[in-house]
Amino acid sequence: MSNIRQTPTAPTRAKVLSAGERIDAHRHDDHQIVYAGSGVLAVTTDAGTWFAPGNRAIWVPAGTAHAHRAHGHLDLHLVGLPADDNPLLLDAPTVLTVGPLLRELILAYTRDPDDDSPERRRLLAVLRDQLRASPQQPLRLPTPTDPRLAAVCALVHADPADPRTLAALGAATGVGERTLSRLFRHEFGMTFPQWRTQSRLYHALRLLAEDTPVTTVAHRCGWSSASAFIDVFRRSFGYTPGTHNRRA
Repeated sequence: MSNIRQTPTAPTRAKVLSAGERIDAHRHDDHQIVYAGSGVLAVTTDAGTWFAPGNRAIWVPAGTAHAHRAHGHLDLHLVGLPADDNPLLLDAPTVLTVGPLLRELILAYTRDPDDDSPERRRLLAVLRDQLRASPQQPLRLPTPTDPRLAAVCALVHADPADPRTLAALGAATGVGERTLSRLFRHEFGMTFPQWRTQSRLYHALRLLAEDTPVTTVAHRCGWSSASAFIDVFRRSFGYTPGTHNRRA
């Protein structure tokens, strides 16, 4: 990332972003919790892209250069925490599950950022407790550093429905299957099928945020049927793609 803004204090506030709108690369001296009450949020760093629908939040540690992008109408909620207040003990961006109680706490806490009442401080204490209890989710698309891996990832991102095997993709880019398999495990800590599922889910969330029909999303993102897509989506996010926008 270039031209990174330095913003010492991570703001606590609510903000609306229109579809496709971005917040350019910046970093804070504070930690930040980023939550999308509606739409789909993508947070990108040099290490990759983390994505979250309305029942997920993204933890961004202090000092991490990051950019935001909205997919669909994004109701963005930001909670800043001082650098010495890390309830999660995490030093890398992480996607967290947001249950009904944590969602309401985030919405309430960001409603009036200038409120310094004892009641609001107690609200933050409960919010921190809920954060600690929130399961982490592997919703991340890592950025490849090896150019051979980057070439294959670019082909899949360009066409999520591309059915080619890793061997066929390797043949198209001049790299052997065994080499690529090793690179996926070494750089990403996952197999090619696992990574491709993450990529397809990311593209699916973007299309759903644009009100694309579920069956169309399934085929554009490479699933053999709508039912196969619904099954993977439900296991990943805890609800069906048909209810995605209604939940927001």
